[in-house]
Amino acid sequence: MPRPIRATVDLGAFRHNYQLSQRLAGPDRRALAVVKANAYGHGLLPCAEAIRDIAHGFALLDMAEAVQLRESGFDQSIVLLEGCFDREDLREARRFRLTPVVHHPQQLADLADPAWDCGPVDVLVKVNTGMNRLGFLPAEVEPVVARLRAIPSVGTIHLMTHFADADGPTGIEAQLEHFLPLQAALGLPTSLANSATLLRFPEQAGDVVRPGIMLYGGSPMPDRQSAQALGLQPVMTLVSQIIAVQTVTAGQAVGYGATFVADRPMRVGVVACGYADGYPRHAPTGTPIRVAGVLTRTLGRVSMDMLACDLSEVPNAEVGAPVVLWGAGLPADDVATAAGTISYELFCALAPRVPVHLISASSSAA
Repeated sequence: MPRPIRATVDLGAFRHNYQLSQRLAGPDRRALAVVKANAYGHGLLPCAEAIRDIAHGFALLDMAEAVQLRESGFDQSIVLLEGCFDREDLREARRFRLTPVVHHPQQLADLADPAWDCGPVDVLVKVNTGMNRLGFLPAEVEPVVARLRAIPSVGTIHLMTHFADADGPTGIEAQLEHFLPLQAALGLPTSLANSATLLRFPEQAGDVVRPGIMLYGGSPMPDRQSAQALGLQPVMTLVSQIIAVQTVTAGQAVGYGATFVADRPMRVGVVACGYADGYPRHAPTGTPIRVAGVLTRTLGRVSMDMLACDLSEVPNAEVGAPVVLWGAGLPADDVATAAGTISYELFCALAPRVPVHLISASSSAA
């Protein structure tokens, strides 16, 4: 019998969330599904296939993943969010009709070099409006665009930026003050909105939006609005089972380091899931977990292959009782918040050893 842990990926929920992003964007905007990092750990090709007939395009980082989409018959726009790392990447971008972001002078120089015609390539110019991660400073952008416009091998040009606190109290206003004058001066189409911007400031979404975490059923601002309140559906559900039950007395410890000590007699369930499966090792006692349909808490330190949970409120739970680590019935955002992280990390950290079961979009809708 295989170890009982597994993840399910509900592709119907992924499709629902993408359609929600389209509705928020409105009929005059395109939505690029951000599928970087193997679709946030959910599976690149299954997720892309779930929206093949409705997707405006895709955005990712890895050239191999972009080529995989093209070779699987996806004709939509595919944006490389960190651009091309060398000339060979640029050659591949031309061959596979990819759209690189241009965010530093060497990328511009590679495009402009007359000794090496890379062929027609559409580009997005990244503007650093305050994130201070990638992009040209606002004062540099007009000369950059002028140079791009003079390069025969450059096709359409978009301006883009990324907001540092669209999900927080600062919002996007200060960064927009740097971006909007450039937009007005250059008259180029724009790409502005990540998930948080699309959900909080849809009027400032730009011409092309880039939904990411919302597609996977996570809220980009769980402290403000839950995924459920936003109309999002969980895509990944991580489940396992109780594989042992211990009875401890007051004063006895549970797990490595004795970080949890019982203050009363209690039953403790041992779950087949640990940090080698992708569960966060730093999740403290009290992290929510659902056992046999009842919400309870983890106890003590997470081990490599196991974690412990409190069965005080689940008196009938025995070996074989079902456990939900996150997903349907237990938002990943709640687990992530308790563990001091974000749902993005939970999804991306799912270990290769965890079997994944796909629920097709058609099955989910049935």
